[in-house]
Amino acid sequence: MAQVRTIAVIGAGTMGRGIAHVAALGGYRTILEDLLPDALRKAENEIRANLNKAVELGKISAGAAGEAQSRLEYAGSVEEAAREADLVIEAVPEEMESKIEIFTLLDKICRPGTILASNTSSLSITEIASVTYRAPKCLGMHFFNPVHKMKLLEIVRALETDDDTLATAVEVGHRIGKEVVVVKESPGFITSRINAMIGNEAFYMLQEGIASAHDIDKALKLGLNHPMGPFELVDLVGLDTRLHILEYLHKTLGEKYHPAPLLAQYVKAGRLGRKAGRGVYEYSDTKAEPASQ
Repeated sequence: MAQVRTIAVIGAGTMGRGIAHVAALGGYRTILEDLLPDALRKAENEIRANLNKAVELGKISAGAAGEAQSRLEYAGSVEEAAREADLVIEAVPEEMESKIEIFTLLDKICRPGTILASNTSSLSITEIASVTYRAPKCLGMHFFNPVHKMKLLEIVRALETDDDTLATAVEVGHRIGKEVVVVKESPGFITSRINAMIGNEAFYMLQEGIASAHDIDKALKLGLNHPMGPFELVDLVGLDTRLHILEYLHKTLGEKYHPAPLLAQYVKAGRLGRKAGRGVYEYSDTKAEPASQ
């Protein structure tokens, strides 16, 4: 099993900064990269705030929070972040072209033994790995939002992922406090495949006027014991992200994953969820309200 001391995270968006948070808290030297200085500043401020909140709630000690922050570094280029890393986790938007571009670059920059992981929630790791000369050292590490609170980590074994790489990723997952499941690569893995279908059906129900968004969410929370309703969840994840996943599942798994027209319409209107201030619901600093149809 390979030894991991330094983890680089490519992309300082919602998922990237969450992954950097748990990696640093787990004891790893962590380098978070983004081309946009504003994204790095936002990530640094958010990670600090989340660590401080954990201290206030008694979940970690002040010393542990300080040590985690001391392990965090920030880089403005992929080259700077990845050249010394033992494990690189890509967390760029859910688009195959973007991920292939990053993996092609990482394969040139990183040492031969460096493991390359993608945080994709649905795309083919085998296809992403095929652009490198290290397919046995590539796999998926699918984290969940918010990363510092969600316990699950799906580790996805691609066609050529070797045993050592898989074992190393599992060990990293345990060290950063995650419950790990290992998945043979298939479109959508476990969670995205099921979640996409539930969320898509909820949009069809909303489109058909069967119930309000609030009542559909309420029904699944109280009737099926889901911690969040499907619309609350899609607003958190991002409607554009969910649409990309459904389009890929539709292409690979067939008609049952055809995206609901209302979801596509919301995305075209810029109603992307919490990050845009408006999705299925409208957001203020304190509460969510149903968005006007």
